[in-house]
Amino acid sequence: MRERLPEYLKRPIIDTDATRKVRKTLKNRCLNTVCENARCPNKNECYTKNTATFLIMGNACTRNCRYCNISCARPKPLDETEPIHVAEAVRDLGLKYTVITSVTRDDLPDGGAEHFKKCIEKIHQLTPEVKIEILTPDFKGLKSSLDTIIKASPDVFNHNIETAKEIFKTARPQGNYETSLKVLKYIKDIGKLTTKSGFMIGLGETIEQIEETLKDLKQAGVDIVTIGQYIQPSKEHLPVQKYYKPEEYEELKILAAKIGFKHYQIGPLVRSSYRAADLV
Repeated sequence: MRERLPEYLKRPIIDTDATRKVRKTLKNRCLNTVCENARCPNKNECYTKNTATFLIMGNACTRNCRYCNISCARPKPLDETEPIHVAEAVRDLGLKYTVITSVTRDDLPDGGAEHFKKCIEKIHQLTPEVKIEILTPDFKGLKSSLDTIIKASPDVFNHNIETAKEIFKTARPQGNYETSLKVLKYIKDIGKLTTKSGFMIGLGETIEQIEETLKDLKQAGVDIVTIGQYIQPSKEHLPVQKYYKPEEYEELKILAAKIGFKHYQIGPLVRSSYRAADLV
């Protein structure tokens, strides 16, 4: 039987003019958001602030991560009008900071790097003052794809490590812990971009493994780190092994600072793009 969700992890349903405006804008532009597809608990708070994390390249993923609510299926061809639609939505919502993420597209030779680049370029054309954070897959570690991203000049490059090394293969059977670290290090060393990464806790990791993950990210040159509670999307997904208490997150903040992170967002409901602008 699934353990009851602690009260501090529950969020109220919010329906206001602001949330309706965001939903209408997304619908009119035929856009996906990770807020809806991944069942993010913070989506209504973000919608009230006139923001959302855009999910590009469809809502079907080529990988089957065992914690993620996004379905694994054969993706549709890329929508070549999507970059301009994303840029128009950013303009229409009056955003000053936007986050763009995607499903993993292993079916594409470059993993979708050029599509990310087009989205960034269109936003720069329509609203040059807007800051852009991208949250990308690992592109299989292809340097040519990473070079495409670097040329697009996003303000922040985010790639989530997602979980501790010892749990990685269970949670992300088609991914690779070391590849993710190499991607982050390449973007920092070659691209000189601000880098960000995050991971979930509650999958059975130890405090020592959390510390090692933080040290690995610091070694890879990561500037910003996020840590939040894993919440099981359905009974088909990995079960929660532990719900961390609020005071334990305070201890993790101390640990992150001790390791050398100056910018971090750590808490029960923290997700990788939650209050992203506040960290930059």
